[in-house]
Amino acid sequence: MLSYYLHNLDPIIFRIYDNVGPRWYGLAYVLAFISSFFLLLWLAKHGFADLPPQQVGDFITGCALFGVIIGGRLGYVFFYKPEMLREPLSILRVWEGGMSSHGGMFGLLLFTFYYAHRHKISWTNLGDNLVVTAPIGLFFGRCANFINGELYGRITNLPWAMQFPKELLDHPAAADRAVAACTRIDPSLTTPDAIIGAVHHQQHVATALRSILTPRHPSQLYEAFFEGIVLFAILWFVRTRTRQPNGVLTGLFFICYAIFRIVIEYLREPDAELIGSFTRGQFFSFFLIAIGVVFIAAAKMRPTFPEKM
Repeated sequence: MLSYYLHNLDPIIFRIYDNVGPRWYGLAYVLAFISSFFLLLWLAKHGFADLPPQQVGDFITGCALFGVIIGGRLGYVFFYKPEMLREPLSILRVWEGGMSSHGGMFGLLLFTFYYAHRHKISWTNLGDNLVVTAPIGLFFGRCANFINGELYGRITNLPWAMQFPKELLDHPAAADRAVAACTRIDPSLTTPDAIIGAVHHQQHVATALRSILTPRHPSQLYEAFFEGIVLFAILWFVRTRTRQPNGVLTGLFFICYAIFRIVIEYLREPDAELIGSFTRGQFFSFFLIAIGVVFIAAAKMRPTFPEKM
């Protein structure tokens, strides 16, 4: 019988008091924005972007706030958790997790269109260079999902499978078994949330959960690799080694991201009701492919290029 790794990473980097302290999820966003800033600055200085280097900071700040954070959060609410609309204040608690990559992308589309129009910059050129930096943010975001133990994969018996305590939040039968086992260890462990918190510092609780939790794909790491590292390598090569019309990289980003997402979703536990035979992530990704094809077709029919290339 394989001894699978039981996920017990703490989502809080260090604790100031109780559950108050900086979180890995927040740090992931900070690292994503810093990385995007330096990458886009390099592209602007080397003539790939029409955006003046001195405006990169202003542009990335707007992308972070209006595109990623607002778009990503609202996308999560409307696409995955519409019940949150009954408690509007819960929408503001972004530090607890719950962001939609699809929502973030649509938010960025709208913001880049507004920014390009306001500053009289090619919208497609602005988007092409932004999407080159986006996979780094996706990489950090998926790593944060893994540290949080959320968005875990489907059941498997592969040697690198892992057990995720947050499974208890989604599977009542497993939660009931866990509560029954853990209250014998600590009478205060009467809820799944309490048990999940205890895993970090009570070895006996972790041991009890090993016989209850199911081994699963670490799908967050799969997504970090393909949506982050592989996608970045593809886009960086095309941007810096080939001469493409404005809009091609944006289309390529949407198509490649969607393909990776659709495939990996077969290994990821659905986090919302299916739409037909597809997960929400797969269903929305089909639209991204269509959008990507439109961008590439439009770029090829009426080609324009970066001003300095």
